[in-house]
Amino acid sequence: MIPKLSNGLPVNPKLFDRVIDGIVQPSEPDTGVSKIPVLDRGWVELLDIMPHPMTGISPETAIVNAARVSFLGESKGAEKDAKLLRYLLDNRHTSPFEHVQFQFRIYAPVVTFWHWVRHRTWSFNFSSGRYVEFDESDFYVPDVWRKQSSSNKQASDGEVGPGVNEILTRELIAHYAKCYELYEDALTVGVAREQARLFLPAWASYYTCVASVDAHNLMHFMNLRRASEAQYEIRVYAEAIYEHFFKPFMPTTAEWMESK
Repeated sequence: MIPKLSNGLPVNPKLFDRVIDGIVQPSEPDTGVSKIPVLDRGWVELLDIMPHPMTGISPETAIVNAARVSFLGESKGAEKDAKLLRYLLDNRHTSPFEHVQFQFRIYAPVVTFWHWVRHRTWSFNFSSGRYVEFDESDFYVPDVWRKQSSSNKQASDGEVGPGVNEILTRELIAHYAKCYELYEDALTVGVAREQARLFLPAWASYYTCVASVDAHNLMHFMNLRRASEAQYEIRVYAEAIYEHFFKPFMPTTAEWMESK
């Protein structure tokens, strides 16, 4: 039987080790919940979380236990734990939140990662075009083309007309096809992958990465990148992480964030 978290929330069984004849078996390397689709072909999935669900300790219980270590105390029940959790949040006592860790695998275009890597409290490892060849579909095609904001130099506001949208999308796809053709031609004549990729549209290229972050810095990331002024291409990833991974594992904390 798969144990429940201490807060009683159901957890995707893929996060648990297998139990065969009463013996706990090691998890597969790619364990995690299903990939959550983002943008046209991107996705994000949860690879691991600490504390692991097999411990029966929820992330929020781990946080209050870390806070109570000052008095050599531990969990005092759901109601008192939630009260302490809200106290920590209200008074910005954030170090206990750093004891909870999330690890994700992310497939996103460079235009998304350009914002993401500004959060230097994350740890990243990326796929490399020096080791593997790109596929002809590894490029981001937006659903709509947004207009430049007249009041914010770094933001968009509204959309171009449908006719213009279709023309720009066709031109972008044709551009990608030509870029990929040049990339393949370079590889064919023996150019190294590390140089052949110069022909590819860098901002649109999709990469895969493994990224880890503690709960405190994940909250900071989501506060900034879920905001309406954040660029859409990073906002949708932050929203997916919040709704599908953070909120189910840390419901009291998510409730507090939504009240602010």
